[in-house]
Amino acid sequence: MRAYIIFSGTGPILVLTTYPALTDRRLIEKLAHKGIGKFIAYEVPTPRVHEIYGVPYEVIAADLEIAEDLRVLDFNGHHIFSCFSFAELGDPIKCGDGQAG
Repeated sequence: MRAYIIFSGTGPILVLTTYPALTDRRLIEKLAHKGIGKFIAYEVPTPRVHEIYGVPYEVIAADLEIAEDLRVLDFNGHHIFSCFSFAELGDPIKCGDGQAG
């Protein structure tokens, strides 16, 4: 399980995914299908996400055990920013304009 804060044209979202990497072609295609074709993302530690979100995290994580997929855990940018410090963010992952990584 991986967690990412994804910044796109509509603002940040927090997602959980079972794909091995955010740059996985299948995951990028899923995001594009949802209207997210260009983004900057940061991986955040899943234990910290679990600590913050508790039961909603557990429900989504259980749902993701069935198949490789992604789920939005939070789409409230203000809440996401108040929960995570910059120190908790991994290296930026840029995707769009035909490029990933």
